Amino acid sequence: MQFLNPGLLWGLLVLAVPVIIHLFNFRRTKKVYFTNVAFLKKVETETSSFRKLKQWLIMAARMLFLAALVLAFAQPFFPAQNGLSANSTAKGINSLYLDNSLSMQNTTDNKRFIDLAVVKVDELLALFKNQQNIQLTTNDFSGEDQFANSATKVRDRLTGVRFSPEARNLSSVYKRQVRMAEKEASKEGNNFFWFSDFQKSTVGDLLNLETDSTNQVYLVPVQGEVSKNVFVDSVWLSSPFIREMQNSLLNVKVFNSGNEAIEKMPIKLMIDGVQTSTSSVSVSPESYATASFNFTVRSKGQHMGSVSFDDQPITFDNEQYFVVDVSPAINILHLFEQKSASDYIAKLYDDDSLFNFEQYNIRNVNLAKVGGADLVVVEGLNKIGENLKSSLIDFVKEGGSLFLIPGENPDLLTYQELVSSLGLNTLTAVRDSVSVSRQIELEVPDKNEPFFADVFEQSITSAVVNLPKAQATIAWTGLGDKLLSLKSGKAFLGKTDFGNGSLYLLASPLSMTYGNFAEHALFVPTLFKVAALSIKPQQLAYNFNAGTLVIPFADAPKNAVYSLKKGDFEILPIQQVRGNKLLLELPSSVDLSESQELESGFYELQVDGVKHSILGLNHDSKESRMGNYTPDELRTIFENQSNITVFDNIKDGDFISTFAEQNFGVQLWKYFLYAALAFLLIEVLLVRFMKG
Repeated sequence: MQFLNPGLLWGLLVLAVPVIIHLFNFRRTKKVYFTNVAFLKKVETETSSFRKLKQWLIMAARMLFLAALVLAFAQPFFPAQNGLSANSTAKGINSLYLDNSLSMQNTTDNKRFIDLAVVKVDELLALFKNQQNIQLTTNDFSGEDQFANSATKVRDRLTGVRFSPEARNLSSVYKRQVRMAEKEASKEGNNFFWFSDFQKSTVGDLLNLETDSTNQVYLVPVQGEVSKNVFVDSVWLSSPFIREMQNSLLNVKVFNSGNEAIEKMPIKLMIDGVQTSTSSVSVSPESYATASFNFTVRSKGQHMGSVSFDDQPITFDNEQYFVVDVSPAINILHLFEQKSASDYIAKLYDDDSLFNFEQYNIRNVNLAKVGGADLVVVEGLNKIGENLKSSLIDFVKEGGSLFLIPGENPDLLTYQELVSSLGLNTLTAVRDSVSVSRQIELEVPDKNEPFFADVFEQSITSAVVNLPKAQATIAWTGLGDKLLSLKSGKAFLGKTDFGNGSLYLLASPLSMTYGNFAEHALFVPTLFKVAALSIKPQQLAYNFNAGTLVIPFADAPKNAVYSLKKGDFEILPIQQVRGNKLLLELPSSVDLSESQELESGFYELQVDGVKHSILGLNHDSKESRMGNYTPDELRTIFENQSNITVFDNIKDGDFISTFAEQNFGVQLWKYFLYAALAFLLIEVLLVRFMKG
C-alpha cells in the first residue's frame, strides 16, 4: 500500500492526545463521607472496574477514529500493475482532446454527447488535481492549446467550449498533441486522451495511424444509438442558367446515414422566404435519393433559396441554403481581323439582353478584357500574335470558352501553336481555290449528341432537310467532340475541353464565299448553345469547411475591403483578388468572440460596406454521416499498438474508475473515511449507552 500524500502521516502523532487524556486524569477528586465504610468499598470496586473498561474502549474508538481520518487524508492506494502511481509526477503531459464538432450535438438518453464528455473530462481532471502538466485541445486548434496548465485552469476553460464547424481527423489531433508535448520539452511519457464519437466520415484512416509507443493514448467513445439521419448532400440546377418567368428544375440529393429506411419524407422548397414547391423522398439506409422541384421566379438577379425537412433527433443539418442567379448576363468578347460583311456575330449577340457584347478589332483591344469574358469569339485572323495566344490559353485554362473562326489564309504555324496547347493534335491548312463547286454539304446533326439535346425540337426540325454547305480552310484531328461534320467525313465544328474551359473550332470563315452556314437556320441555335454552355453551372452554395471561398468576381477592385455580413454579425475574412476570382479565407470559430458563431444561412458579400451579392453558406455534410467506430472496432484496429487503450462507451461503463484502477491503482481513502465515521459512531454509542 502506498500514499498519495505521505507527509500527512505525521498527523498520526495526534493519537497521543487521547492517550494522555486517559492516562492523566486532571479532574480533581471530591471526598464524600459515609457511615458504612465497608459497603462503600464494595460499590467503589465494582464501579471503578466498569469505568476503566469504558474509558479504554472510548480511548480506542477515538484513536481509531483519528488514525482512520489521518490515513484517509493521506490517500492510500494499491499501485497499478503498469507502474504508474498516483503520487508520482508524470514525465510528460496529460493532453485531453475534446471533440466539439457538430455531430457531438447528437443525444442519448436526452443528454448531448458533448455534455457527457465534459462531465467525464471534469472527473478526469480531479485525478490530476495536483499536477501542472495538463493541456486541453479542441477542434478549434486555438492558441490556448499551446500551454500546460493546472487542472483548475483547464476546468475553467472547459466551461467555455463551444461547437466548432471544424472536423479534425485523429491523425492531425495526434500530431498536434505531440507538437505541444515537445514544446513542453517532453518527448515521451505523455498521456493523450481522446473524447469523441469517432465518426467514420471524419476521423480519417485509422489503420495507418501510428503512435509512438512511449506515449499512452486513451480512446473514450461518446456514442448513442442513431437510427436515422437525413441530410442534403448537394443541390444543382438542371440547366446552366435560369431565366425569369420560365419553369426551372432544382435537384436535391439527400442521404440517409442511419440504419432505418425513410418513407416519403416531405421536403419543402423556399424561394425568398416563400414556400414555392414540395416533394418527397424514400431513402434506404446508407443510400441516396434525389428530389426534384419545379419553380419559377418573376425577376432577374439573385434569389435566396432553401430546402428543409423535419428529421429527429439530429436537427443541425435539416436545412440547406443556396442562392440562384436568374438571367445572369453572359459576357461575350468578339475579336476580329476580317469579319464577315454582314457581321453575323454582332447581329446574333448584340440585340439580346441576355448578353453583354463587346466587339474590337484585334489591333485596337486591351487584351486584359479577355479575362473578363465568358465566351471569346476570334474571327478572321490569319495570324495569331504571341500575346493574344498566351491570353487565350490562360483564358481557356481558367474556365473560359473560345470559339475560333479561321481567316481566309490562316497562318498554320501560329494556329497550330494555339490549338496544340489546348488539346488538338494535328492541324492542316486546306489550300484549295475558292469555288462554290468545292462547297460540301453538312451531315445531319446527331440528335443524340448532348450539345443538340434542346436544339432540334425548337429550331432546326424543318431545316435539317436543306443543310448548309461550306468550304473548309483548315482541317484537324484529335479534337474531342465532332459536333458538325461535312459529308466528306471531315469535321466542320468541333469541341474539346481543356482545363476548366472549352475550345470550339470552325473549319471555314463565315463569309458567304465559303458557304452559307451563317445564313442557315442551324447557325443561330448553334451559336446560342455555345454561349449558354460558356456559363459554368452556378455554385449555388458554399461550405464553411472549404476554408477558403473562391467566388467569381469580374473586375474585382484589389484595394477594396471585402466582408461577410449576416444580420448584426459581420466578419472580415483574409482576402485576395486573383484574376477574376475573389478568395476569402474564413476565420475559425476560435477567432470569433464569445457572442459570435458561424451559422448556416445567407451572408451578404459587401465591398467597402456596400452590398455586392449574397452567398449561401452551410456546414460540411461529413458531420451528418452518423456511422461511428464502436469500441470493439477500435480495439481491433489498434490491437497491434499496445500503448493504445480503448474504453467502453461512456454510457456503458464508468471510464474514470476503470482508468483510475488501471493507472492509479485502487484508491482506499474512501474506505478509511467510512471507518473513521464508524469509529466516531462507536464512541458516541459508548458514551451514550454504556453506563456504570
